[in-house]
Amino acid sequence: MRWVANMLYLLAGVFYLPVLLYEMIVLGKNRRGWRERFGFVPRFDPTIKRIWVHAVSLGEMNATRELVRQLHERLPEVEVVFSTTTDTGFSRGVELYGRGNVFRFPLDLSFVVARVLRRVNPSLLVLIEQEVWYNLVRLAGGCGVSVVVVNGRLTERSAKRLALLGRIARSMFSRLTWIGAQDETIARRFAMLGTSSEKIEVTSSLKWDSAAVVDRVDGCDRLAAALGIDKRAPLWVCGSTGPGEEKLVLDAHRKLLAAFSQGVEESAGKTPVLAVIPRKPERFEEVARLIQSAGFDCHRRSHHADGVTPSVQNRPSVILGDTMGELRKFYCLADVVFVGRTLVPMGGSDPMEVAALGKPVIVGPHTDNFALPVCALREKNAIRQVSSANELAGAVESLFNDPHERRVMGERARSVVLKHQGATRRTVDVLVHILDGASECQVL
Repeated sequence: MRWVANMLYLLAGVFYLPVLLYEMIVLGKNRRGWRERFGFVPRFDPTIKRIWVHAVSLGEMNATRELVRQLHERLPEVEVVFSTTTDTGFSRGVELYGRGNVFRFPLDLSFVVARVLRRVNPSLLVLIEQEVWYNLVRLAGGCGVSVVVVNGRLTERSAKRLALLGRIARSMFSRLTWIGAQDETIARRFAMLGTSSEKIEVTSSLKWDSAAVVDRVDGCDRLAAALGIDKRAPLWVCGSTGPGEEKLVLDAHRKLLAAFSQGVEESAGKTPVLAVIPRKPERFEEVARLIQSAGFDCHRRSHHADGVTPSVQNRPSVILGDTMGELRKFYCLADVVFVGRTLVPMGGSDPMEVAALGKPVIVGPHTDNFALPVCALREKNAIRQVSSANELAGAVESLFNDPHERRVMGERARSVVLKHQGATRRTVDVLVHILDGASECQVL
């Protein structure tokens, strides 16, 4: 069956090559790290016990922070190294854990995976959310390495697609040592694909624990000063937006400005400010052009260094957050937050980080990837869901006009986060138990 899997990968690679070339040449993505993708990752000390964590992208890498902190606390002698697929995930991993501990995820070809396993020499392989690959699981299991899925997430659509692989899917999912699923529905999907129910445990989401419950974020005041954000003016932040969504957000902002200019709102003469932070950095230029073509002055964060305060006449109406690592600063400054990739069918983005900051949260209808936290927040009336630019403008306007409701929504949201924390401790308990019986990798 491994030959069938390898042939399918090679065939998929042929069809994907034009897309890859476009991404590399036009979008500037995936240009680096190809030596590592073919298995030439760093050689790690074979005498040290090691956990290999794979976090596909930025969100998954962020979800590892509390997990790794508790692992280091419980197992100080065990080394933790990381792989990731995307450029943003790699940059974040290096920022969190250092370049020497992060490498690009290998192509799932037998000879490539075998080379990586020899070089990394893990005792335990931890896959974040749903990154289950046939040759990786097969070869790791074959050399005595336990493979687990933590923060397990599997949409109905993904489960149906994987089920089409038949024996290949059942083979790789049956080899998993343990799955920590986010909820019962997800647990049933993993079982349907071949994982024994005895190996599946519902732990909730690690991202509840990664969401820091704080009132202030370091650097947010410097950010506000650099951009000339008047703290008396209402600010709404749209974070992790996706293609097609920024236009809807700008339409909503135009409606909001019209309402304020008519004097309907009691805004003390202050005009609302919008900050848009696209999820992917390669879209910064595209979104800047979109803001300008919509008739707004585009105040780019990258053009406003800390310590340089703009004039009163140059205060913004629309800000583009075109830097990395500052999303939480923008969230901290916001009066209202719209969580992106939800007005367009892209699966949604993480609302838990916003909720932990005690901010009122708005999302669109497309929240499949974060159905569990959205449902938990909705049950406590700690989130508002809209389906159009008109509804988005109305929800923001309503919250701007009602400081009491903003505060209460934020308090409810924060209480939901606190209630659901604890998944990381439960997961670490299992990983420590598994690692106690783990053997070292021996790949021929």
